[in-house]
Amino acid sequence: MRCPFCNHEESKVTDSRNPEQTNAIRRRRECLRCLRRFTTFETVDLTIQILKRDGHYQDFQQDKLIKGLDAACRHTRISRQQVREIAYKITAELMERQIREIEATELGEISMKYLQQLDTVAYIRFACVYKRFKDVDELKDAIENIALHDEKETVHASEKSSD
Repeated sequence: MRCPFCNHEESKVTDSRNPEQTNAIRRRRECLRCLRRFTTFETVDLTIQILKRDGHYQDFQQDKLIKGLDAACRHTRISRQQVREIAYKITAELMERQIREIEATELGEISMKYLQQLDTVAYIRFACVYKRFKDVDELKDAIENIALHDEKETVHASEKSSD
């Protein structure tokens, strides 16, 4: 690791931390020549290809995922930090699978699963873009499916609590 101040190649690690929310290890370093300190972040090189609807491939980009989730969550009760945490969870899930490619539709389904757990409005916004509803009836059907899913979850939770 080159020092950003004097360009010397040797440094020592004085502290390492692995924050829970990110997939990056934070390292505090000290240059062995100029003795100045700097911070680096070590991440896994996630090279997953996304198979798009039109048949071409694109590299998975966590920042692009964050932007899409952030657009869906704007003006909802989901904070920017929660959006980043969702993106980190999705990225971790993809790394855990050890896959080299994923279809855009599957990535969209994974994203919608996390959004549906947090906020119905964000879920619907994301679904509108992702599923490309052709008319209002398709949107109504999606909303009704959410209502049915929520009712089933409520019944299931109340059955568990009464056991």
